[in-house]
Order: sequence, then C-alpha cells, then structure tokens
Amino acid sequence: MVRKMREVKVVLATIERVKEFVSITNSFDIDFDLVCGRYIIDAKSILGIFSIDLSKPVLLRIHAKQDEAEEILELLKDYIVG
Repeated sequence: MVRKMREVKVVLATIERVKEFVSITNSFDIDFDLVCGRYIIDAKSILGIFSIDLSKPVLLRIHAKQDEAEEILELLKDYIVG
C-alpha cells in the first residue's frame, strides 16, 4: 500500500504536552517529522523536540496510509491548530 505524507500544524507548548505527543507518535510504526524553519526533527524524539522553538506552531509531517493517517489525526486533534 502506498504511504502518503499528511501535514498539519501542531502546538507543543508544555513539557507535559510534548511527553504525551511523543507517546502517541511512538505507538505507531511509521515516520513522523517536525519541521521548524530549516530543521527537520524526528517527532518520536523527545530530545529532538526540545531542541526546537516550541513557542509557536510547528509543521508535523505524517508518513502513513490514508486510514492510518486519519486514526493518527484523531489522536492528535488536541495538538492541531489552524
């Protein structure tokens, strides 16, 4: 099955939200990227996430099949903005 990339903006403003976000992304066997300016961070890496500016929304790229992407977006709905 072909995997497509979905993109949404997310806000990870607190340590607790980052922990919960990483827990959700790690529960899937697919790739997630966070894009902040010219940096691309593994969204499963808590240390990587803390290395970027979290004071504003960042772009989340989800590399998943359509049905899997919909499930992920539902789990991440509290983090998605815009």
